[in-house]
Amino acid sequence: MLGKDNFKGGIVLTLLIVLFGLAVLVIKPIVFSVLYGILLGYIFYPVYKLFLKKIKNETTSAILVCLALFFVIVAVTILILNILLRQIIDLYLLLQQIDIVNIAKDSLPEFLASSELSATILSSLNTGFSNFMANTITGFGDFLLNLPIIALHLFVVLFVFFFTLRDGEKALEYLRDLLPIKKETQARFFKQFKDITNSVLIGQIVIGIIQGLIAGIGFYIFGVENIIILTIISMVASVIPIVGPWLVWIPVDIYLFSIGQKNDAIGLLIYGAIIVNWIDNLIRPWLVSRKAKINSAIVIVGMIGGLLSFGMIGIIIGPLVLAYVILVFEIYKKKTLDETIIFKEEK
Repeated sequence: MLGKDNFKGGIVLTLLIVLFGLAVLVIKPIVFSVLYGILLGYIFYPVYKLFLKKIKNETTSAILVCLALFFVIVAVTILILNILLRQIIDLYLLLQQIDIVNIAKDSLPEFLASSELSATILSSLNTGFSNFMANTITGFGDFLLNLPIIALHLFVVLFVFFFTLRDGEKALEYLRDLLPIKKETQARFFKQFKDITNSVLIGQIVIGIIQGLIAGIGFYIFGVENIIILTIISMVASVIPIVGPWLVWIPVDIYLFSIGQKNDAIGLLIYGAIIVNWIDNLIRPWLVSRKAKINSAIVIVGMIGGLLSFGMIGIIIGPLVLAYVILVFEIYKKKTLDETIIFKEEK
């Protein structure tokens, strides 16, 4: 009898393993699309709540938010796609005209500039720079060819986005029932969990995008060409800690000085130094709860590791994963979330 029970248990366990294995295979190709949908649902949940107050229907409110986001994405894509491609080509041709070898050579110390080593280094630099720009154009072409697949992923994102908005609270309640901890500890855990997520998503991602857009406004005001591609680069640079949009607007400012647009260059210098660089001190404290300020080392290591492991979405996932792991360690170490080592409440 015992042998028969063990045999049946083994069959059930095998079936469960096979079932979960098949589920992993099904989800694997679209896992990042699912994650994007969940993240968008979290970010736009306050908008959904506003719609819900007016409409009083969960499904209708979620559909309206999804449709609004979809049309915004489509409109923005159509609006900037042609401009972006043209500006990438224009920027590539402009940079090809710049003698980057001589610029770098003038920047090197005299003893290096006159050596064979400098010639090799500068030749490699010039080749690498050309390859980078060529790969950028090729990557954009691949993007256009893969539009049907991208459309499928976008559908998955919107689908998950809809159910995250409508059923997100139910999913959290289900998760609370699964956690083997007391209700009081659960409440504190989810509060800290929310603060951490806000700190990463809003403090790093949303603020970074806003900062990049403000830099782009400065490029437009002071007559900089190719502002679309420069704004996108500024947004990416702004999301990464320590780097920031100065990595874009300072070289642009130097370029304006070099071509004789001194008034625009001085204006962009003042605009970048005062408005763009200080946006963290103006907007971040207003949008982000300082109660869960994350150590910069966690954010940087998480972003770099996430980027190398998961691609662009890893910039978001990496810091979140590390922060959650540390939070879980703190729960089991101290049995409470009143005090933690990494995430300290500011008084």
